[in-house]
Amino acid sequence: MGQKVNPVAYRTGIMEDWKSRWYASKKEFAELLIEDKKIRDFIKKRKDPSDSRQEKPMYPAISKIEIERTRDEVRVILHSAKPGVMIGRRGEKVEELQKDLQKITGRRINLIIEEIVRPEIIAQLVAEDIGEQLVKRVGFRRTMKRAMELAMESGAKGIKIQLSGRLGGAEMARCEKQIAGSIPLSTLRAKIDYGFHEAKIAQGHIGIQVWINQGEYNEVDNNGANAQTSQTSKNPKRSYKR
Repeated sequence: MGQKVNPVAYRTGIMEDWKSRWYASKKEFAELLIEDKKIRDFIKKRKDPSDSRQEKPMYPAISKIEIERTRDEVRVILHSAKPGVMIGRRGEKVEELQKDLQKITGRRINLIIEEIVRPEIIAQLVAEDIGEQLVKRVGFRRTMKRAMELAMESGAKGIKIQLSGRLGGAEMARCEKQIAGSIPLSTLRAKIDYGFHEAKIAQGHIGIQVWINQGEYNEVDNNGANAQTSQTSKNPKRSYKR
């Protein structure tokens, strides 16, 4: 029987920081943990009301949601590849999100939007992009190959993609995977990003797992990816505060 460990969880607290950074007493801990889950679910699962099929996410291309708490406020940090879409015209969308989160939690919310410079090497965004292509009925092998080529061209040291389900409309579910470069899952100093997404197609659900080797932690970090100097983006990382 295979013994699989989530690469991000394996490195959290050693090489990676926690996604929720706050301290609470024993009585309050469970309540605040559930509140964090509600915030993350609301942002990730909310659909765009203008979409008639209710399939388009309201806040697209979010790879990570970090939560920090102080006595006065809850700071929510959103890492997005499309900060302009998140903010909306004159900041309307971000203000609406801020009000909705304040209603859910009953606390003051401070939203910070961090821009992802190179989404091609962020595993969660790659998995979601593959899912979108599968929903549009693009061939799964072609989609996997395209995603791997983009990641390697953008400076990734390695990538592995695994799809599970009724691939190509087959009657029996199966597993297909492709690997390029090196993916040292047990090496703690290797920065392995992991993403998971479920694509809902007519034949059923397709599970998409993506592992991307972004280099090593001791290298110069550029938006979560340690690429070669010649391939590093010149654009500075931008932050939008609300």
